[in-house]
Amino acid sequence: MSEVDDFRTRDHVPDFDRNVEWFREYSSQTKAALRNRCDLRYGAGEKATLDLFFPKERQAPAPIHLFIHGGYWRMFDKSDFSFVANTICTAGGIAAIMNYDLMPGVRMATIVEQVHQCASWLVENAESFGGDPARFSVSGHSAGGHLCCFLFSKDSPVRPKGILALSGIYDLSPLRQSFLQQELRLTDDEVACFSPISMDSVRSGAMVLMVGEAETLPFHRQAAALRQKLLDEGWDVSYQSIKGANHMSIMAQLGSPDTIPGRCLAAMIVPGVGPGLGKK
Repeated sequence: MSEVDDFRTRDHVPDFDRNVEWFREYSSQTKAALRNRCDLRYGAGEKATLDLFFPKERQAPAPIHLFIHGGYWRMFDKSDFSFVANTICTAGGIAAIMNYDLMPGVRMATIVEQVHQCASWLVENAESFGGDPARFSVSGHSAGGHLCCFLFSKDSPVRPKGILALSGIYDLSPLRQSFLQQELRLTDDEVACFSPISMDSVRSGAMVLMVGEAETLPFHRQAAALRQKLLDEGWDVSYQSIKGANHMSIMAQLGSPDTIPGRCLAAMIVPGVGPGLGKK
């Protein structure tokens, strides 16, 4: 293992803890400001729950947007990321912020299955909370960006109309040489089965891959590689580097409709309100 670990976020984001504190404070404010239904169960796992947030001016049925949090599959909680609902609900959508069981307590296969279960629950129960199952989209950050990809795998029960992946990890193999291997204990089979860069995909809605300009090289390389793979398969996919952003600040931007990530997210809720989702 090298002295400089490109995946150890704290080594590359000096204000890591301040960002996490901001996430939680803004999430608390968002939860107080928006009508919500929290801790709805979508599956049998210990943490298989989700929170729904609703726009202030509601016109049912509304688009549904699922957000999947990061934390290298082994930390954080949906309540830390309620602030993403600010952007989704401002655009007129219903925000679904999901939890999933964490490694190493469960294996990657369980987490991917929970993403499938959550998406299925949202589509199947859309009528009960005023959602439009035909207008379902998804976003995620870091590990969440990785997990988004399994909604375009061949066995996904749901096909999103749009996918926004921020700072995702699309090839798990380098993680086995990082500090994460001691915690995650990734196996050969997990690397082979759960790396989107080598996954058989079914073409879905438009996809946007974003990486912070100040992030370490593997994040840029992996996003560019996934973009090329999907372009070769006929996808409508773009890749953007967000000026000045690091691995944490790009996530913070998703909570504001006035940023590039925020406008892109809003465009998935109501096409035409943000930057295009086509190839770049």
